[in-house]
Amino acid sequence: MSEQSGSDLSPVDFDAAWCATDLGKYRACRYTYEHYALDSLPPLDSRQFTGAFSWLGGAGDTIPRRVIELNGLARDLAAKGLTLPRDFVTFQTAEYLYGSLDEVSVTGYWTHLSDPLPSPVEPGAFLVRFFRDQQDCVIWYLYLRPTSEAFVVYSHLDYEFEYEARRDGEETQTDLDDAEEQRAAILWCAPSFEEFAHRFWIENRLWHAVNDGELPVLEPRLQDYLNHYAPAGTSK
Repeated sequence: MSEQSGSDLSPVDFDAAWCATDLGKYRACRYTYEHYALDSLPPLDSRQFTGAFSWLGGAGDTIPRRVIELNGLARDLAAKGLTLPRDFVTFQTAEYLYGSLDEVSVTGYWTHLSDPLPSPVEPGAFLVRFFRDQQDCVIWYLYLRPTSEAFVVYSHLDYEFEYEARRDGEETQTDLDDAEEQRAAILWCAPSFEEFAHRFWIENRLWHAVNDGELPVLEPRLQDYLNHYAPAGTSK
């Protein structure tokens, strides 16, 4: 697994990458999405990830219907000895946060929570789908371990569909009992939900800026991120 500044590495032996699209001329993408090595990305300052989402303007009031949904998910996980990370619950239930990644997405991602899904590679661990591409090219999950560790992974597989298909005796896209195949289908990308959300939010805002000709008015935190690819005073 590639080392990432300010982040603790997961002991689970997943390959690591960041799945995203281009940043105009500053970062190429051959297809709709590319898998980028983590050590090729701009480093993030982990000190800002406190669970308050201050970089996004704060949380605001809670949304009652979302609290009910998250409480139900939390109960299901508690029965398995697992808990949802606080930053994830805050984001999914706060009026100023919930849906903000859907709104900024340039490729039609949308929030879609699943029930707990058994990890196909680690007994006692579970996946919770929270975000998906509109064509299901990429699906993002919380990965929850019995040790209370929680991080973000992604896959081209919708594990909710795969488990339902197997249960119903239908054909599946993958062999859920093949641990090697499943380990290759899941990629580690962020040590916390807030860090995932921050990078996704930054990159999708940057995409609009570099493709809509807004670079002269780029705000400092976006410019700092872009400088990793095109340092100030240089051109590409």
